[in-house]
Amino acid sequence: MYIRGDHAELVVGGRLDVRSAADARTVLHRAVDSGRGDLVLDLSALDSWDATGLGVIMGAHRRAGRAGRRLVLRGVPPQMQRLLVATRLHRILAIEGGLEAESLPRA
Repeated sequence: MYIRGDHAELVVGGRLDVRSAADARTVLHRAVDSGRGDLVLDLSALDSWDATGLGVIMGAHRRAGRAGRRLVLRGVPPQMQRLLVATRLHRILAIEGGLEAESLPRA
């Protein structure tokens, strides 16, 4: 897993899972705490995430909200879109361009 960027936009790639969660959490929290306005997470290079990785994203979302910021997901891969729809998290998270839940196959 890798995360590149700054306090306004981060590119997340590889696997966001239990092995990378602690490092990802640290980087995301630092980005949230050091910036203003929207924090964009570009997930187009993300290969996969597990429940722990999704928890990291949700934790960053909550932290951003407490800091008066908004976490925005960009480039969410199709298999991850299906998971967001199945868990109904697409209704909570800000997703650039939105998701077409009705057109996504069920996970």
